[in-house]
Amino acid sequence: MFNFFLRKIKYSLLVFLGVISIVFFLFNIIPSDPAKMMLGDRDDAVQLENIRKKYNLDKPPIERYFLYLNDLSPISFHFSKNKKLDKYQSITLLETKKKLILLKKPYLGESFVYKEKEVLSIILTVFPNTIVLAFVSIMLAVFISIPIGVFCAIKKDSFFDKFFIFFSSLGMSLPSFFSAILIMWIFAYKLSWLTGFNVVGSLYEVDDLGRGEYLNIKNLVLPAITLGIRPIAIIMSLTRNSLLETLSSNFVRTARSKGLSEFKVVIVHALRNSLSSVLTATSGWFASMLSGAVFVEYIFGWNGVGKLLVESINNVDFPLVMGLILFIGTCFVFINILVDVIYSWLDPRIKIN
Repeated sequence: MFNFFLRKIKYSLLVFLGVISIVFFLFNIIPSDPAKMMLGDRDDAVQLENIRKKYNLDKPPIERYFLYLNDLSPISFHFSKNKKLDKYQSITLLETKKKLILLKKPYLGESFVYKEKEVLSIILTVFPNTIVLAFVSIMLAVFISIPIGVFCAIKKDSFFDKFFIFFSSLGMSLPSFFSAILIMWIFAYKLSWLTGFNVVGSLYEVDDLGRGEYLNIKNLVLPAITLGIRPIAIIMSLTRNSLLETLSSNFVRTARSKGLSEFKVVIVHALRNSLSSVLTATSGWFASMLSGAVFVEYIFGWNGVGKLLVESINNVDFPLVMGLILFIGTCFVFINILVDVIYSWLDPRIKIN
């Protein structure tokens, strides 16, 4: 188990380094001046020079790259103690006349647009909204799709099986932005008098009477259903096909020959061994939801990571866009590690060495 985690951490670090390198150099070859964008029409030579020095924009790209890696690293190395180090929440590990080693949280820089707020703090304010939306959507998909998939496998080639196969194909081919607009138009516009749903809205809204923010669960319903349509279709299809394959295996025949009930054979023996591919699909969809279902969040006005990513791209807020992409990559890596651990529990034939 220890060697498994050690290997995973090593591969994860290589993935992070690759993502960081690609993202950094992509955004640094764009022919635009962030300093001018920050100042707008109020820029002058002195202000531009100050902004470039503050954000290291006056340095060559390769030097900025290593400075960016130093900011992201939990352990950073510096040649002198100066005011620039105040941006870190750090603990001094080693200090000499010429060198300084700090233990700190990863520093993603400051936003160009949000009044120079720290990127990580901006992301963490909207990330809980994305977690709630993703969790509700994937739970909705799992609790609906797995029972239907099991039922279709048991009733193979029946009318219900064919009907749900058609629904699965339709759901997989339906783009998220189209289903979001369609569901919004029907349930939040045409039938708003019946449903009471808002066209746009987030988990927390500001009270018009000046009493501050309040929780509005109603705004969660339509985005969660929209985001769950494709996972429902895919997980249902995978559950059906995987269970059909497992039901024809030798150990299922053995279980039936021992006189076990059909319920115990299907649910206890066959289904558990069929869930590996289902888990892969579920974890993949959950990771993509955590990264922010961009179209769904943006269309419904859900204040999450996806909506923030669109806004930061529109505002050409490079530090925030880069921070969001790295944050998304971190979510994918941690979820993949967790899935590998769950695999070993679901299928004893998979060994973690």
